[in-house]
Amino acid sequence: MTAFSLTPEAAAPRLRVARRTLERLRSVPALAGRYPGHLDAGSLERLAELPPLAKDDLNTALAHLEPAAERSATWLFQSGGSTGAPKVGYAPTGFYMAGVHAHWQPLDRTDVFVNAWGAGRMWGAHFLAAALADLSGCRIIALGSVAREEYGAWLEFLAARRVTAIGGTPSVLRLWFAHARATGLELPSLRKVLWLGEAWQPQLDADLAAVAPLARRWGMFGSTETWVVGTNTPHCPADVFHPLPEQLVHVDADAGGLLDFTALDPEVLNPVLRYRTGDAGELTTCPCGRPEPAMRVLGRRDSVVQVRGLGLDVDELIARAEREPAVARAQVVLTEQGGRATGVEVLVLAAGQGAAPDVERLRKELFGDTSTLSTAFQHDPGSFRVRPVDELVSNGRTGKTAALVVREQS
Repeated sequence: MTAFSLTPEAAAPRLRVARRTLERLRSVPALAGRYPGHLDAGSLERLAELPPLAKDDLNTALAHLEPAAERSATWLFQSGGSTGAPKVGYAPTGFYMAGVHAHWQPLDRTDVFVNAWGAGRMWGAHFLAAALADLSGCRIIALGSVAREEYGAWLEFLAARRVTAIGGTPSVLRLWFAHARATGLELPSLRKVLWLGEAWQPQLDADLAAVAPLARRWGMFGSTETWVVGTNTPHCPADVFHPLPEQLVHVDADAGGLLDFTALDPEVLNPVLRYRTGDAGELTTCPCGRPEPAMRVLGRRDSVVQVRGLGLDVDELIARAEREPAVARAQVVLTEQGGRATGVEVLVLAAGQGAAPDVERLRKELFGDTSTLSTAFQHDPGSFRVRPVDELVSNGRTGKTAALVVREQS
């Protein structure tokens, strides 16, 4: 099931890119046997017959292939690393953003844009956003990462500079706007919020209404392997994206609706062919009125972890905790020793100043309502806890806050 259909004339150059990528993958000894007899595929739709490419497969290919970067310099960046071991990936200096800007222009020359994506340790998002802002011709404040104690002073600076746009991961944006709301600081000039790296957080809508009522969200969906797959506008639901012309999207109904992506940009350096990020989705019609097909991202399908031989749905547990009025966000920490779960902890972030979650009542309800927890820890119920925190565990390099954190007990 493909997210767009093209005329034969328009499909031909994209099919050439797909064939070139397929040939590159076939040149990798460990992967060659997976792709017999598919080089003569006559259409992009037939690519859906190819086996999907998983992260380990892509890592194997990247370790074997050198990027074709003779025409310009090449960025080396970390591919993954939020929840697993980081790997090296490649991108041209423009980060493919000229193609994105041609179809999606949230910024213009009148904007004052704060780039709040972290610039640390080989993560590409800060520089990707910088390339987009540069194409727009706007003024840029390359702020990067900010420590918690610095938010107040920087927010006052941004208000004084009449900032009109800001961008970052939703986890980081949530910290900015929650602090502004708690301290009564407003950003009346802010009109645009760009986001990439995580799903949009509904709590941001409430914070923006109080801090920057004129601000509207503009989203990008993708990964460090695929780069930007699709975009949305304030007229689109937060979970619906319009694929870019150089991205082919398939929905695999036989695999629970998992999405896979094929990069058809002639300049692509990573061999991305039916690459699977772990997100599920469906093809849909966007209520924004744009005629082209769109994809709704339904969330990851790798959120079930094993706890003493039983499956625990992390997303479901977090959703239950976040239904509490006093809880803004929640996170699950799984402690293991020798591969065996020794404890599960739900960290909860208060919804605002004066909000105090009743953690003991919540612990009892979560424990009693979640059969995996009550069964796995029936003999040691104290190994499941709910704990209030001032901030959740985040990746210092990217600013992302994963739903699940796994720790090895010493």
